Amino acid sequence: MNRAAPSLVAARPAPDGAFVYLASQSPRRRQLLEQLGIRHELLLPGDDEDAEAIEAVLPGEAPAAYVQRVTALKLDAALARLRRRGLPDAPVLCSDTTVARGRTIYGKPADDADAARMLGELAGTTHRVLTAVAVQQGRKRRAVLSESRVTFAPLTAAEVRAYVATGEPRGKAGAYAVQGRAAAFITRISGSYPGIMGLPLHETAQLLQAFGVRPAA
Repeated sequence: MNRAAPSLVAARPAPDGAFVYLASQSPRRRQLLEQLGIRHELLLPGDDEDAEAIEAVLPGEAPAAYVQRVTALKLDAALARLRRRGLPDAPVLCSDTTVARGRTIYGKPADDADAARMLGELAGTTHRVLTAVAVQQGRKRRAVLSESRVTFAPLTAAEVRAYVATGEPRGKAGAYAVQGRAAAFITRISGSYPGIMGLPLHETAQLLQAFGVRPAA
């Protein structure tokens, strides 16, 4: 997996000093923070960090416990990264999203065949999308879990193959992007649409306000 280059440039704080580090490689999460008007800088892992190992599922782990544990581990790693790079102090935000049906966790597909398997199992059913968000500055840490439900229409094998061929499922929990072509498969959504994308905006805004970070004027 190709990783984006780590952000080594010191953050540019807002005039009132309020900004946040986003420790996520997801362009969707950055777009969602921009939608909120939150000033932020990327704090990405370097080549010496095994970011994918953090996402391994423990035997028998429940989906909600999994996504919250992974988010906490990502935040721990990001805080260590912040100290190691000597960057200015600011709240650090991490998030993780997983798809679940019952106790079965659907993470990022290993390849196209795995993506087709996931989509075939999700087709014609309702599944949960769980997104955990955590923020820490100093000793203060706050976290929240957003849960939404998504119903897929039945899909033919040809529809699944055609969607997988677009490449969109790669790197996506559950092998689909709600904001992409997979929207044509969805018959019902209950919960947070941006949470399904990867960052529940209402919950995130509430967390950041607790750290004095608010939308830019």
